[in-house]
Amino acid sequence: MKKKIARFLALDLGDRRTGLAMGDSLTNIVSPIGTIHVAKGLALLEALKRVLEENEPDEIVIGLPLNMDATEGAASKAVREFALQLSQITTKPIHVHDERLTTFEADSRMAQSGRTHAEKKALRDSLAAAAILEDFLRARLEQDS
Repeated sequence: MKKKIARFLALDLGDRRTGLAMGDSLTNIVSPIGTIHVAKGLALLEALKRVLEENEPDEIVIGLPLNMDATEGAASKAVREFALQLSQITTKPIHVHDERLTTFEADSRMAQSGRTHAEKKALRDSLAAAAILEDFLRARLEQDS
């Protein structure tokens, strides 16, 4: 039986910036698509509503900031609350996925890029979202095999 191909939108939530990435379950190729520069809350939900309309993902993946010992803290609780708010404006399935070390991974990817500090800062959040989605898709593949 063939599995349905799904398009995913990944979010790396921050207090003032949210990184975005898209990918799919057919190719498992993930691309950073930008950053939303608004604080969490109603303005971010409105901006995400437009992103959902423009990109038409089938599912949403939000990075879950776990502690290094895999426990959840205040930041994880805030992400889960945001996911609940997001579920009020979309019927798309929403997943939370461990985002430990994704910002570090994004920084590592940019280290040898020759970009300026400002350029790296502008890309960091969307690359972190891409790392979250890559890990999410990899985990799904491992789970299915």
